[in-house]
Amino acid sequence: MFNSEMKEIFKRYGIGHFINEPNNPAEFAITRFDEMEEPNVDEVHKHTFYEILWTEKGSSRQSIDYNEYDVLPRSLFFISPNQVHRFEEWRPLTGGTILFTEDFFLVNHGSKDKLFELTFLDNIYADPCINFSKNDFADIQRTIDLIYTEQNRDDKSVAITQSLLHILLTQVQRCVNRNASTISTPYLVLYKEFKNVLDVHFHENQTTLFYANRLHITQHHLNVLSKAVAGRTASEIIKARSLLEAKRLLTFTNKTVTQIASDLSFFDSSYFAKIFRADTGMSPGDFREQMSLRYRIR
Repeated sequence: MFNSEMKEIFKRYGIGHFINEPNNPAEFAITRFDEMEEPNVDEVHKHTFYEILWTEKGSSRQSIDYNEYDVLPRSLFFISPNQVHRFEEWRPLTGGTILFTEDFFLVNHGSKDKLFELTFLDNIYADPCINFSKNDFADIQRTIDLIYTEQNRDDKSVAITQSLLHILLTQVQRCVNRNASTISTPYLVLYKEFKNVLDVHFHENQTTLFYANRLHITQHHLNVLSKAVAGRTASEIIKARSLLEAKRLLTFTNKTVTQIASDLSFFDSSYFAKIFRADTGMSPGDFREQMSLRYRIR
């Protein structure tokens, strides 16, 4: 069964940890790379907040849940709560990082829909790294500079900072909309609600009907919006979430394949191994061995 040990594979850090003030309940921070102290956090970790890395010059490689991304100049990289993040490597960087909580973003907004409508957050279906044209990045940089200046005032204002953050993210969304097909906002909001419910119940190995009922829609509607947003059926998305957790457990715990299958409510470990091989091209044991070389310290 799903248990607290499974929930605590990774340390979850708040903004305070990333500014080396672990007891600080900060909801917003902005820091430039050249003035940043290395945070005292585990190499592989989860956030309780959103992070935007902006890169003016230099490059880095970031990893989110086994996917690696090359972050180049004139780009923003988005990390969302509960994703497993690792800063793989970097060359001399100019830019910085913006950290904000969901609550900070939603001050004076009664619904999460405003957050859900930002297609590039949560790494739902798109690349979390966005490269911009010179002109677009210059516009974004000006807003970042305004945020930085505001946060360094003695009389800094939460209201002004939040407004500037909204402007920044709206600028990004405008660029995304210009360069990609537009997805129906109701579909996007419902899809993100689906993903949130899935993150709570994925270990139960539930059916599409279960999630459709939770969202008060039909299975057909859930499949239509899933295909429209992510290009996959709801059942494929449900399976992918279970397999992601299986990969995490294989990489970062010593649980047996049988224990992991049971944790994820696959009570036939042979069937679980078959599904895992079909997805990854390797057995759970071979996957563990390969990932141990990359992530784990023995």
